Amino acid sequence: MEPKKVKNGRQIIINTESLETRVAVLKDGELDNFKIERASKEHIVGSIFKGRVQNLEDGLQAAFVDIGMKKNAFIHYWDMIPEDVARLEAEEGVPASRRISKKKRWEPGEMQKKVPVGSEIIVQVTKGAIGTKGPRITANISMPGRYLVMLPGCKLKGISRKIDNKKERLRLKKVLKGLDIPENMGLIVRTAGVGANKDSFVRDVKALMSVWEQIESGIKNKSAPCCLYHEPDLAARTVRDALTEEVKSIVLDSQEEYEEVKELVGRLSRRAKNKLKLYTGNKPIFEYYGLEQDLQNIFKRKVDLKGGGCLIFDETEALVAVDVNTGKHKGAKTQEEGIRAVNLEAAEEVARQLRLRNVGGLIVIDFIDMRAKRDQNAVMRKLKDGLKHDKASTNVLAISQLGLLEMTRQRVEESVRDVTYMDCPYCSGRGKVKSAVSMSVELQRHLAEIMRGNKGREVSLKIVVNPAVLNRLREEDEEQLVLMEKEYHAHLTFVSDHNRHMEEFVIEDAANGNILYKEA
Repeated sequence: MEPKKVKNGRQIIINTESLETRVAVLKDGELDNFKIERASKEHIVGSIFKGRVQNLEDGLQAAFVDIGMKKNAFIHYWDMIPEDVARLEAEEGVPASRRISKKKRWEPGEMQKKVPVGSEIIVQVTKGAIGTKGPRITANISMPGRYLVMLPGCKLKGISRKIDNKKERLRLKKVLKGLDIPENMGLIVRTAGVGANKDSFVRDVKALMSVWEQIESGIKNKSAPCCLYHEPDLAARTVRDALTEEVKSIVLDSQEEYEEVKELVGRLSRRAKNKLKLYTGNKPIFEYYGLEQDLQNIFKRKVDLKGGGCLIFDETEALVAVDVNTGKHKGAKTQEEGIRAVNLEAAEEVARQLRLRNVGGLIVIDFIDMRAKRDQNAVMRKLKDGLKHDKASTNVLAISQLGLLEMTRQRVEESVRDVTYMDCPYCSGRGKVKSAVSMSVELQRHLAEIMRGNKGREVSLKIVVNPAVLNRLREEDEEQLVLMEKEYHAHLTFVSDHNRHMEEFVIEDAANGNILYKEA
């Protein structure tokens, strides 16, 4: 009997195929998060490299480091010196005015003395290559485990800010103090650590220290550029990061992936082994769980809200614009109540869509205008509550006088749309092509130019156009073309070509076949 959808709690569905892996996280039976990873594109975010500094750009306050990829990685000067080294320099008597701090501006030549061109540097990828930009890296290393994040070279011992229970924080602080770790190794308790016993933390520390010892061996024995630690595949990363008490089951459709995840779960949490399920049905696993339609909605420009309103998503290279519309919303007693209801529902759905689409950068949301400040604050709180489930860091600003809410979302890797789609070869990514009337205007302009150049001599021209343009010429502009023929003593022959681009046409001399003009 195949595993069913879980109605209460979280469920992880993993679809593994030869070319890609897809992971869907369901919350109370509804799609809450989605990730996709292609076999042809290596995932390097979180991986640790031994690199070599290639360039120091004082004007940019950044360096370019060769880590063995096609493009050099980018690192800010303030990320090149590990934070604890900065603290150590301050402790050793460096004046406060010269202390290394986050985003401190370095004087020309100052970084060259500390990390000269050609020197080796240990870095971790924080952001993958996107478009024409290379990976973003940092010298502040962090290694996530099941319950802990280990910070090599750092003395910090802390607890995630998302854990707000005071009694639990005190308990976890005692657990941290009792863990046997080197002095130069920092630890942060993850939210998954809530309720976990000391033995679980001890096992996690041992696993992380084992990985770090292998990395240290690579640092000593391998030459730059090289990879010292590679983050696991999407399925393993998802299980490691999302396996909490809320997760009721993890369903996989690949026997091989099932065995690998089973081994991983055995190391992380022995009690969680019974949550693993292998799907063996005839239907594709995402279709069996009714997810394919949900995934298609991720790529739609228009997102319908349950209350009748809708969202319009426009994703560009620089920003994402979200427009909120009342649509067919009904049922409110007053206009203000209706607007408030649509905006509250939209705020919750926007937070979900940002996770599902994995969009980042600057995001502008045009909520329906609200006069009351309390309504604006309620919508902001709703949006922030929805963003609490987002692992990408976000920053939300207050609704402006124009009714716009601006926010940022950390862009770690390409959006789901960019991974799945390529620019349309027909419209070159614009999403629009010139209309038939626009092409008729351009064509007539070039015809008149060519015919005027013949200074009254009779000329015969052959024009090859897209069928849609030809229909426009025949049905709407025939009279104008006949007048042009009489005025310039010309004979025009139009030919339809189904393979011709909407914005493309060719004007030939019918007598000898010479191309007089080509719009491509």
